[in-house]
Amino acid sequence: MTNSTGAPLRLAIVGCGVIGRLHAEVAAASPDLAVVALVDPRTDRAAVVSEQLVTAGRPAPEVYAALGEALAVGGIDVVSVCTPSGEHAGLAVQALEAGTHVVVEKPLDVAIEPARRLRDAAAARPDQVVAVISQHRHDESALGVRRALDAGRLGRVTSAVANVDWYRTQEYYDSGAWRGTWALDGGGALMNQGVHTLDLLLWYLGEPVEVVAYTARLGHERIEVEDVAVAIVRFASGALATVHATTTAYPDLGVRLQVHGTDGSAVIEADELTYFHARDAEGGEWSANQVEAASGGARGALDPQESHVAQYGSSHGAQWADVVGAVREGRSPWVTLDDGLRALATVRAVYLSATLGEPVRVADVVEGRYDGVKTRTGEPERVAAGA
Repeated sequence: MTNSTGAPLRLAIVGCGVIGRLHAEVAAASPDLAVVALVDPRTDRAAVVSEQLVTAGRPAPEVYAALGEALAVGGIDVVSVCTPSGEHAGLAVQALEAGTHVVVEKPLDVAIEPARRLRDAAAARPDQVVAVISQHRHDESALGVRRALDAGRLGRVTSAVANVDWYRTQEYYDSGAWRGTWALDGGGALMNQGVHTLDLLLWYLGEPVEVVAYTARLGHERIEVEDVAVAIVRFASGALATVHATTTAYPDLGVRLQVHGTDGSAVIEADELTYFHARDAEGGEWSANQVEAASGGARGALDPQESHVAQYGSSHGAQWADVVGAVREGRSPWVTLDDGLRALATVRAVYLSATLGEPVRVADVVEGRYDGVKTRTGEPERVAAGA
């Protein structure tokens, strides 16, 4: 299913909360997207997004309480799923079965079983685009490090450190009944705040093999999920990484990702490339522009989105521009369903390891070995049982 006419893609946004409003903002700024439908059981939230679009000079979209109603009317090219995480895969499958392309906000879902069903549904419809939001892959800092890795500037990548040191108030978790629940939030600091940094980690280091982890709930009340998660991840290359995600780091220290190799290291902090040093770099440390220039223009698979960054200026906008290109050109999006599934499986491996008190192989999570295992926060079951 392609759309090469150049006409704006007709977009339905499902879920009109904070993320849905962001997608509407991106669409309002793009000549390639036209929001024709808003879906939310809360009409007051849909009204806010509709007004946002009208203020931006766009026509008021139709409002529906359920996705099925909008799909039955038709006239939709792409469905953007921006609901609570536990609803993502089911809504995406519904949209695919109706013949539309799909963009799913992170994470892909909260469990592997529905994500696997989405993967199977997408495999049966190869002409329909399915993309998972991972906007930070489009940041210039992230691209600079990826170019350097592809060019071999860091040598053999040996390790990485991913820290997501955020702070969320109790009011944040109390603001929605779904927040902090396993069923709809799917996890805490790692699943929601840390998944983007984890995705970059996987993008840089490759296939994750095994995870050892602990989780805790130490700074918040009335939630089921963790506000602290720590993990060690072993990769197929032999590289090792530590992951630390928390929403208890007052007053909020931000995000930092370090990548280390035999010939160099790179640090991304607050979405900026704050440090780069390679053995073959004249003068030692490089700026982001120098990293790009040193890659010699050998961009390969990065080509489609290069112009998108310049065109839209924001990482979400850049990813949406890539989705538009994928639909019109009949190609895969830059961030695929498999990328989203890999990130979800790694997060689930962290939670499973913390629950069971043992190492967990990521491939076993994907293949269904742990289907039906309920995750928990705190001491592993085997430790608690002997206490």
